[in-house]
Amino acid sequence: MQRALIIGFVVASSLVIVSAQEELTGWPKLSAASFSGSLPGTDLLVTAEDLSLDLVLANDRFLDRRIVEATEKRAGFWNRDLSSSEAYRRSIAPNRTRLIEILGLDRDWRDLDIDGFRYDPAGSGFRYHSRNLNPAISYGEGKDEIEVREITWEVFGGVRGRALMVTPRSRAVVAEVIAIPDTSQSVYDVVDGGGGPSAVGLARAGCRVFVPTRIPRDIKRHTITEREWLQRPSFELGRTLTGYELHKVLSLVEGRRKVLGDSKKIGVMGWGDGGTLALFAAAVADDPEMRIDSACVSGSFGPREELWQEPADHQLCDFLSEFGDAEVASLIAPRRLVIEPARGSDFRYRTVEGSRELDISRERSEERGKPGRSTIHTGDEVAAELNRLDRLVEGDLSSFVTVSESGGSVFSKDTLVTFLNNLGVEDIPSKSFDGMIDRLRPRREHGVESDFARGQDVSEIEARNQAMLTQSESDRAEFFANLKTNTLEGFEETVESYRDYFRSKVVGDFGIPLAEPNPRSRPYQESDKTISYEVVLDVFDGVFAYGILTLPKDLDVSSGEKLPLVVCQHGLEGTPQQVIGEEKYKAYKAFSTRLAERGFITFAPQNGYKYYDLFRLQQSKAQSIGKTLFSIIVPQHQQITNWLADQPFVDADRIAFYGLSYGGKSAMRIPPLVDNYCLSICSADFNDWVWKNSATDERALRYSYVDTLEYEMFEWNLGGTFSYSEMATLICPRPFMVERGHFDGVGPDDRVAYEFAKVRHLYQGKLGIGDRCEIEWFPGPHTINGVGTFRFLHQHLDWPEPED
Repeated sequence: MQRALIIGFVVASSLVIVSAQEELTGWPKLSAASFSGSLPGTDLLVTAEDLSLDLVLANDRFLDRRIVEATEKRAGFWNRDLSSSEAYRRSIAPNRTRLIEILGLDRDWRDLDIDGFRYDPAGSGFRYHSRNLNPAISYGEGKDEIEVREITWEVFGGVRGRALMVTPRSRAVVAEVIAIPDTSQSVYDVVDGGGGPSAVGLARAGCRVFVPTRIPRDIKRHTITEREWLQRPSFELGRTLTGYELHKVLSLVEGRRKVLGDSKKIGVMGWGDGGTLALFAAAVADDPEMRIDSACVSGSFGPREELWQEPADHQLCDFLSEFGDAEVASLIAPRRLVIEPARGSDFRYRTVEGSRELDISRERSEERGKPGRSTIHTGDEVAAELNRLDRLVEGDLSSFVTVSESGGSVFSKDTLVTFLNNLGVEDIPSKSFDGMIDRLRPRREHGVESDFARGQDVSEIEARNQAMLTQSESDRAEFFANLKTNTLEGFEETVESYRDYFRSKVVGDFGIPLAEPNPRSRPYQESDKTISYEVVLDVFDGVFAYGILTLPKDLDVSSGEKLPLVVCQHGLEGTPQQVIGEEKYKAYKAFSTRLAERGFITFAPQNGYKYYDLFRLQQSKAQSIGKTLFSIIVPQHQQITNWLADQPFVDADRIAFYGLSYGGKSAMRIPPLVDNYCLSICSADFNDWVWKNSATDERALRYSYVDTLEYEMFEWNLGGTFSYSEMATLICPRPFMVERGHFDGVGPDDRVAYEFAKVRHLYQGKLGIGDRCEIEWFPGPHTINGVGTFRFLHQHLDWPEPED
């Protein structure tokens, strides 16, 4: 006999029996609910807003507030001792180490190949393994004669540094300077003064000047810039393109220190993002064997709270929690720093003015890279950041910085003279910076610049990333060395520390207590066998959770029966409505409704990965303070499952997670941190995740995210911590299943099988619980199959399968 659903109302329905095969191929007939009123214990939901959009906008506003809050809490990471210069240096050492980690420098620090430096005392410059370099270019006469050479040196693992070395021939070298171009400039621009400082002018003043090559921003690889092409896998592997370019500068500094000792000072300077690189280099290089004595920064110093709006290659995980430009500059004290509030480099790619003003309905574009723009600071913004710096470094130490009022020009004569004086260069010819030359520009027209640097710089970093991808599996094994797998008890004791790390360091945890849920609901749809409600719950600080609860119509609450529940998660750009049965979304096969027809309760949540750039830029916002999209999504699911567990008709011990595509990504990240979930099913997503986000060979690019529009996919240093088998380890010993179509484009079968084999080895081979771990292969595409997974749910949620 059919039971009536008694939750403040009664609905009669006829029992319709269909076979399992019909359930998979047919489509539920849903219509607007014919009943009214909210679920017992909830207020009536009355909003007319688009709840999916409102949820994503609420997440965005929340992240804006968290960025402001992070800047206000920075002081808690510092313990400055201003009693003396030496005491100050010791007190900020932990912060310098933290900056090195954020830049990704620590990942390759041990591999620096300083012995690759060889110096020819006759004056021909560096040689790499005695390799002959291009002939020198000389111009000028008498006391103005200057020589320019192309030099190359080994940094590490096949990555080389390249620079133009500009040397005065008729006067002694008093100091050495590394002049870093902006990514809009070439090395030749810097040498001859086109759009920035003149290395020739500095050489006339008595400096040997090195102008390192950088990867330009205007060259594209596939549909993104080459800089983003390199940044994406670097970030996944715990490195950054900024870090790679800093390595080149720092290895040059260390190599020169081996030659110079303390006989001469070394300075670094730059404009635009070259100035940012110079600031980072001086902040990091305070070791006696790799010391930068003075820095000069033009057109780049100011507040960094909008780091998320900058180009993808500027992305630094958790930078804003501890640093702004003022904090980075404070690491240079008591060494000398010149700041010039000049105009900055103006770069824009798919211009961003504010994430909520973006076209949220933008379809796929030929331009797939992250929107970004260089930050041009107003005079007031620069002054505010300088005031912060002055407050951070007080007393005698505050004199380490000089602000050069250049009237907006780049590297004015006064600025350069101050910088040179800091390096001990006093006898500066009056005409050193007059008459910028144009002697080198014809060389660019003949393609020498491209031959010298462009393709090689890119290919070497790409090769380094691929080598580190190969190494990453061993890195993860080393990371998990303390996990005990000889017994189930030992495993459960030791896996918790890895879950804590995953929560705090990978996903990111705001540490905010959940609010009272204040549940609101309203009837949504019904079929012959199911009824559904829209449900909204408060989470915290303006953030809410939203989803659709679907119940079997024959549920009798008065009997005290508690049913198992399956949370059914949509994919990219999805909504709960698609999961329960909007017919055009065939891949979902209405699996939320179909499971409810089999006697389960289901809940289809709205996750925040919707509305194109709007949500993708939220990942950039979150990462700037050490968080991710899932830092919000996990608490939303915690609140959802807490509330569901309290409902009289739900068995709190039998709440499962089942997600498709981006919902499959959720299946790997949410259940490890929400222990209300008793099992997890990853559909149409499980694969060798680090490989998918890092590999750039021809085969991999058919599956990789490296050149797609999904620029938010890249999570900091998963290469050294968690790919999908390691995430599944965090779900263990709870049941875990993969649903895999042979023709699913998320990855090739062999990669999926290899990654799953490691999970199966843990469950069956090491822990002896193989019955809790399965994979279903089926001859289909990127879709719910609903055969083996449905059977898995019935088995592990202890619920009888319907009779055919």
